[in-house]
Amino acid sequence: MTLQDHHGRRFNYLRLSVTDVCNFSCNYCLPDGYQCSDSTPPLSVDEIRRVVTAFARQGTRKIRITGGEPSVRRDLPEIIRTVAAVPGIDDIALTTNGWKLPTFLPGWIDAGLTRLNVSIDSLDPRQFKAITGHDRLQDLLDGLAMAHERGFDDIKVNAVLMRGHNADQLPHFLNWIRTTPVSLRFIELMQTSDNQEFFEENHISGDSIKAQLLDSGWQAALRKSTDGPAQEFWHPDYAGRIGLIMPYSKDFCSSCNRLRVSANGQLHLCLFGDKGYDFRHLLGRDEQITDVIAFLQDSLNEKKATHALHDGDTGVRTHFAGIGG
Repeated sequence: MTLQDHHGRRFNYLRLSVTDVCNFSCNYCLPDGYQCSDSTPPLSVDEIRRVVTAFARQGTRKIRITGGEPSVRRDLPEIIRTVAAVPGIDDIALTTNGWKLPTFLPGWIDAGLTRLNVSIDSLDPRQFKAITGHDRLQDLLDGLAMAHERGFDDIKVNAVLMRGHNADQLPHFLNWIRTTPVSLRFIELMQTSDNQEFFEENHISGDSIKAQLLDSGWQAALRKSTDGPAQEFWHPDYAGRIGLIMPYSKDFCSSCNRLRVSANGQLHLCLFGDKGYDFRHLLGRDEQITDVIAFLQDSLNEKKATHALHDGDTGVRTHFAGIGG
């Protein structure tokens, strides 16, 4: 069985948020810090197990645990261990801001984590602090070194390039991955309902970066079926790779292979959709997993062919902390 929509797209990748809380205050996401707007507790470990089981029975093989910041949950190792034990799941990734990464990472790896994504928006400590609100860059770099030592060979680093903040860092990032074997993901700044002015002042087209890469000898890499939305490039002179996530590019949505579940148990068919589909009431008992599967299949009938970002329609999304980007 495979989850498939009316546009022929198959979904084998779930982005699962386990909290909407974030302890960073990145200027492009939560410039005023986390503001609690919903007292609903996040999904429990048992509820998470039932969500993942339902998706796995429909062909999902990759789970990305997101937030907010997942590490604010003290039971994150238990969550990872629970997801890893679900039959059919063979790829467990985590996206984190890297808070206390050297402290937490060994426990995550021992629990079954297979992939790691860390956000690093600047390699300059002062600029990193200006963007995120925290002086934690060295923690992240130490954590990446530890991941390499533990045998991780597919580490991704996310960076949002912004005209007025870190656009001048591109050469520094490129120099870094000459000897650092990570996949560096440049993410286009995306418009939300509350950042229009910031977006207009700071948005950089991913197409312009792509042109620079191709002119410098970078080559497009082959995609795997469980890959995310990035267009990835490699160069024989570099230990690392570069990925570009460009939601404003032509046909960005045609290769969509992922669905999202928020920390409060809502299915989101698109990051920029106009609503979430609540199914937490179906997560109380294992016997209801078949009902969850039916719900997923029915909901996919409403998935649209593409987002409407080009028309300035950002859906219900005010920021990405509650759904993991």
